[in-house]
Amino acid sequence: MRIYQAKDYNDLSRKAANIISAQIIMKPNAVLGLATGSSPIGTYKQLIEWYKKGDLDFSEITTINLDEYRGLGPDDAQSYYRFMHENFLDHINVNTNNTNIPNGLEMDSEKECGRYNEVIAKSGGIDLQLLGIGLNGHIGFNEPGTTFDKETHLVNLSEATIKANSRFFNSYEQVPTQAYSMGIKSIMQAKQILLIASGENKAQAIYDTICGPITPMVPASILQLHNNVTIVADTDALSLILKEHEILKGGQLK
Repeated sequence: MRIYQAKDYNDLSRKAANIISAQIIMKPNAVLGLATGSSPIGTYKQLIEWYKKGDLDFSEITTINLDEYRGLGPDDAQSYYRFMHENFLDHINVNTNNTNIPNGLEMDSEKECGRYNEVIAKSGGIDLQLLGIGLNGHIGFNEPGTTFDKETHLVNLSEATIKANSRFFNSYEQVPTQAYSMGIKSIMQAKQILLIASGENKAQAIYDTICGPITPMVPASILQLHNNVTIVADTDALSLILKEHEILKGGQLK
């Protein structure tokens, strides 16, 4: 596990975008696992900037998103479909036929989860999976207590997650209570994982992910067992880690 300290959110976004762009340059037809939420917005902006400068080509890239709210369709302003298109996909030359997001309007959860598992399998596997992390240590929408052997599944969102996501809605009551999420088993099958975190409110989750026991109560802790994980976090998110680790030259922690 490689851990890089960023000075701030902008530095974090550039460092994360560098890692993703290297993957694209090395493998122009790479499969990218993408995340939503506030954490990756800066990373997407940086990638868009480099694309517009002619430094990156997304024409052969396949994207597979982590999750989607159940009950929200592409036309809903708060859907992750809309989020991805407004913040990233509509600004690059990716083939829309090669972009994949769970169908929130499919009420048959068994059908939709099976379909999405097939999407992942047919892609040949995710080359690089981008992750954010929840305050409670969730990755994707895999809440504390989720077993590590899950593939795509229907999640009942925790009160903590609903409260955290209510900032994107007009009220707490408007936040969907369920979502489709790529499972931890699927995430762990990615060849490379990049987790990003910003802010002091993520410090405990980052500490537990890196230094705590591997437990379903901290879903991200399973990343300790992956052989190719990079964590890029700003100083605030690493604050608890920095108390226990010496910073090496270049911003990499022991």
